[in-house]
Amino acid sequence: MRLDAYLDQGRGACHLSRPPVARIVAENLRHLDGVRHELLAWCIMPNHVHTVMQLFVGQDLHRVLHSWKSFTSKKALRFLGCSAGTAFWQKEYFDRLIRDEEDLRDTIQYVVNNPLKAGLKDWPWVWRKD
Repeated sequence: MRLDAYLDQGRGACHLSRPPVARIVAENLRHLDGVRHELLAWCIMPNHVHTVMQLFVGQDLHRVLHSWKSFTSKKALRFLGCSAGTAFWQKEYFDRLIRDEEDLRDTIQYVVNNPLKAGLKDWPWVWRKD
């Protein structure tokens, strides 16, 4: 995909390449795991985030992502010294349905291998459920 290649080139502000900012996002992902969803894998790239998760019954993807984005953007912008009205995340998101076990395995592999594919060696912001 052209979008993947664009993102892997490290375009944009890349605030997530700063460890304190990536830590804000990682801690938020872990904090909500088991509350609204079960996380299976995630990767925080310099300019975007991948997650593989299963929503719990009654949960809405849009609301879960809005919660993540709202909380993490406020903390990250405060750390970066930016005004509260500054955009940190894009409004849009890309989601896809996992169709079967093979698709799940492939998707998790894609997420955890994304830093290597982008040339990021020893990238610490990757997690996979054992």
